[in-house]
Amino acid sequence: MKNIKHYFVEYIPPFDSIDENTVYTSLEFNVSVHRCACGCGRKVTLPIAPDEWQIFYDGETVSLYPSIGNWDYPCRSHYFITDNMFVFEEQLIEERCEQELDINKKEKKKKRKRKESVKNGFLNKCVYV
Repeated sequence: MKNIKHYFVEYIPPFDSIDENTVYTSLEFNVSVHRCACGCGRKVTLPIAPDEWQIFYDGETVSLYPSIGNWDYPCRSHYFITDNMFVFEEQLIEERCEQELDINKKEKKKKRKRKESVKNGFLNKCVYV
């Protein structure tokens, strides 16, 4: 585990200004950015949305859910951001990465179908006077 700092900002700073162990979040643009928790220095960009990552703020600390799996990076780091800490999980092996990607795709597809069913549901067919 590593302690981190967080900042809520209007605009994400240029990458060369992003400090290690620091999470920058723009609620206006629904994005959170940090350098990879393993120390490799790569940029990690997380879209904040109901079917992507969700951010939780308790007035002092931030948490992001679900976990962050950097399967496209050589480090293949896997961690959570919980209560202003990087909490490391098992490093991802290729087979597990593919399984996680498939699971994520299926979950997103289910959420999209639910949204469509709500759009085409009873309330959308009602006429408001």
